[in-house]
Formats: sequence, structure tokens, C-alpha cells
Amino acid sequence: MANDGSTLIKAYRKEGIRRVKLAFTDIDGVMRGKYISLDKFASIADGTSGFCDCVLGWDVNDQLYDNAEFTGWHTAFPDAKYRLDLDSEIRLQEEANTPFFIADFVVEDQLHPICPRSRLKEVIHRADKLGYAAKMAFEYEFFIFKESPQSAMEKGYQNLIPLSPGNFGYSALRTFALSDLFNEFMDYCEAHGIPLEGVHCETGPGVWEAAISVTDTLAAADKAARFKTLAKAFFQKRGMMATFMAKWSMDFPGQSGHLHQSLFHHETGRSAFYDLDQADGMSECMKQFVAGVQRHMRSLLAITAPTINSYARLVKGAWAPTAATWGIENRTCALRVIPGTANSQRLEFRVGSADSNPYLTAAATLGSGLLGIENKLSLDNPVEGNAYDIQDQLPDALQLPGNLADATRLLAVSDAGRTIFGDQFVDHYVSSRDWEVREYQRHVNDWQLKRYFEII
Repeated sequence: MANDGSTLIKAYRKEGIRRVKLAFTDIDGVMRGKYISLDKFASIADGTSGFCDCVLGWDVNDQLYDNAEFTGWHTAFPDAKYRLDLDSEIRLQEEANTPFFIADFVVEDQLHPICPRSRLKEVIHRADKLGYAAKMAFEYEFFIFKESPQSAMEKGYQNLIPLSPGNFGYSALRTFALSDLFNEFMDYCEAHGIPLEGVHCETGPGVWEAAISVTDTLAAADKAARFKTLAKAFFQKRGMMATFMAKWSMDFPGQSGHLHQSLFHHETGRSAFYDLDQADGMSECMKQFVAGVQRHMRSLLAITAPTINSYARLVKGAWAPTAATWGIENRTCALRVIPGTANSQRLEFRVGSADSNPYLTAAATLGSGLLGIENKLSLDNPVEGNAYDIQDQLPDALQLPGNLADATRLLAVSDAGRTIFGDQFVDHYVSSRDWEVREYQRHVNDWQLKRYFEII
């Protein structure tokens, strides 16, 4: 049963709750929000309120886009209406059980054309009309350092002290030696509505990987968004720092944000991906879905790999895909089909990096998969063996762009992107990525100084 504001307010007053916290994600997936008093919550719980729409018109450094039509200095940054999703409530265990809600931007009570969460809702509605419900689960890799935000900045983000030395991928030793921290972290996530299927050490000093438990699509994206913010808060409160940069150092593999997904029939609740009589259990529906994700991966890469840094991760031989390939249990491919049972048969999307917006990544993959089903796309043969070895033999349509500028140009003219996200969103998002590229291009970095300062 859905929550309603009046019931929650009565319960909060009885409990002695004095305030609540709310948040949404911006275009880059950064969670933005604020505290509000209980009286303020009471006034908006069953209605709407306003939030400056600059959060949809600036970058990760709070710099305002100068090229966007949707919002900017020309619109004077008015309030955008938002509505709290009362069913998204969790309690913040380290803040005296303060309620926390995710909000949606709305336009006259309709889905907002720019809001990332609204764009995912639109794709979920599309799946519903086709008779499908999707389940998803995100998994994230992140590095942990014995640093504070202040100390990391003062060091210029160089020579940081990792939580633990050495590569130690899947290390049992590390999980034993750091058992208190691992268990505390898993309990913390569970208490905040983010149950983890597993946590382990990945390859690299101080790098962990956490797999969030599978759930419905919107809830999966909500949990992923909360996870990234709350995980960072968890470690900062304990004198450490976590980063979800796609590639913080060229000495180590990048940080992925893999997405597992499957479809189920609404009417029967049965898997749409599983067919016992087919090779590897792949139903015709799953083949079409995989074909759709494969076909549109190239044109949607600017969404699933959204930063300049994302492309430092997408290099050959570094556990990240470099072409739109698929295979059966093949971790060198962009799409890994995982055969299983009716409950476990699924597709792993391995392109997404840890820096991507979970709402947009979920919308891009689900939306492109649905296009594959609608258009009854055929699937070519899976890659066997090392996908990197055959990449140069693949057609241009399967080659992934190597930088954000090229990826953005492809998105701008993508029919699939406009079908999935709408024209307004694509135009605004393209403007935001063009801005990101320009901000990078005018920056003088350490590599340039070391290479050219004296010799040139």
C-alpha cells in the first residue's frame, strides 16, 4: 500500500521526528537535496513544491551551462516543481532515524522532460505497454583511501594512501583482516534500504566491489543512486574516502558500474528471457533484446559513459569493453549473457562505468532492448574467446567511440536516443556533454606541462 502524507506526518509527530531530507539526481547522477522542517514536509507531502532548476542546468562543479535552451541565464533559473515519492522513504540510521525521500521533477503533474528519474519512468511505462516488467541489479567498483576530501585536494589527488596495499582481487585475507569494516558497511547498506548481495576486494589497492540485490527497475536505480552517495558518506564519517571515478589512475583497472537485467511477462510473471528448449536458455525475446542493446550501444554511449574520464577506462585488455560485442559468459564482451534458470537468466551490461547516472543507464539499456523486441531484431553469433582480438575486424557500427566528443555527436543524431529519452532531453543532454568537452579542452593539465613546458 502506497504511503500518504497525512499518515506519515501523524506517525512522525508521534515519533518526535523534527525534519526530513529529500534529494534528486542531476544530469550527471550527483544527488542534490536539502533538509526541510516537518512543518514544511506537512505542507508538500501530498502536493508539490519548488526547487531551483539550476540543478538541471549545471555541471558537477556547479558551473552553469552556457549553451542549453531548457534553462540558463535566459530563463532566470525559476523553481521547477517537484513531488516527493513517498514510497521511496528510508530512515537515516546515523541521523536519529531521519526520513529520507527521493523526489521527481514534474510539469503540471506529468513526467518531466529533463529529470533523469522521470526519463526512466517513461521507459518503464513503455515496457509495461508491451507486457513486460524488468528487474535489475547494479554492481559498483570503488577505491577507498585513508584520506579526507581536504587531504586529497591538498595532495592534488596524487600519492593518496589506499585503504590497503597490493592488488588482492577476491582476497579472503583482506576480508578477514578488515572484517569489522566489511560487516559494518554491509549492515549500514542494509539499514538504509540497500541490501547487498555481496562485497569483495577487486584488483587494485583498496578497491572494493559491491553487488546490490536485484529488484524492480525503478527501485534498482533508486538503490544505486543512494548507494553511491551513502557509501561515500559512510567512509568519510570514518576518516576515509571513496571514489567512483571511472579511472582514477592509469596504473590500475577502471571502476565499472555493471548492470544486470531481465524481463518478465506481466500476465504470468514468468521469465521472458528463458526458454529451456533453446541454446543457453535464450528465448527469442532475449535474443531480440540483446540485439537491440547491441545495435544502439554505440549511439547511446555518451549516456552510459558520460564523462571525459569514462573513456580512460574503455581500453583493450583492462576488463572493460571496447566494442559492441556479446557472448555467453564472456567477460571480454560488452554484453555478457548469463545462462541460468527461469529466475536467474539475465544480461549483464558491462559498458557502464561507476561514474554513470543509474537512472539514465537503466533507461538506455532497457529502452534499447525494447526497441530490439519491437523491431524483432536478429542477433548475430556470440563472440567466443577474447573479444579484444577480433575488435579490429568488426564493422564500424559495432565500434565504440573513443572519447566523449565523438560519443556526443552520435547521440545528437540518434533516432534511438530520441525515441527512448525524447527530443528535449537529448538536446539538453547533448548540450551538457558539449559543455563538458569544452571545459576539458580549455584545461591545462599536468601531462601537457610535463611534455611541453621546457622542450617545445
